[in-house]
Amino acid sequence: MSVPGSLRAILAPGPRLCAAGALGRLREGGAILVDVREPGEWPEGVAEGALCLPLSDLRGARGAWGPVLAKVSGRELLLYCQSGVRSARAARLLRAEGYPAIDAGTLADWAAAGWRIEMRGAKPHNGLPRAPVVPQVSPDKDRENEHWQY
Repeated sequence: MSVPGSLRAILAPGPRLCAAGALGRLREGGAILVDVREPGEWPEGVAEGALCLPLSDLRGARGAWGPVLAKVSGRELLLYCQSGVRSARAARLLRAEGYPAIDAGTLADWAAAGWRIEMRGAKPHNGLPRAPVVPQVSPDKDRENEHWQY
């Protein structure tokens, strides 16, 4: 993609999906829910089953994002944050790179839609931030055998 084309893709407003509308996609296994807030915000709660992958890592080294993006396999990435700004930015960036990413609103939207909010500790006993949630997919990519590692 050319530089002007990339800039148009990054700056163009993208689709936004309400949490209630996304529930079916997640339950069917066609999407992955991602919290793009920063690690210090995760103790406030994380939508059940969401991967915690900060926007700063997406824009940086991609230590956490890299393995996830390698395993997306065409599934939609439903992104949320605290206010909807970072999730929209992350979705635009990912779409510009060819990933099926959608801004899925805010953590409050997910709670209001009835999605369970988990309280996750941000700092285990060693003082390091908790490792991001990374999907573990079986080699045959059978979604029934897929499980999430926390």
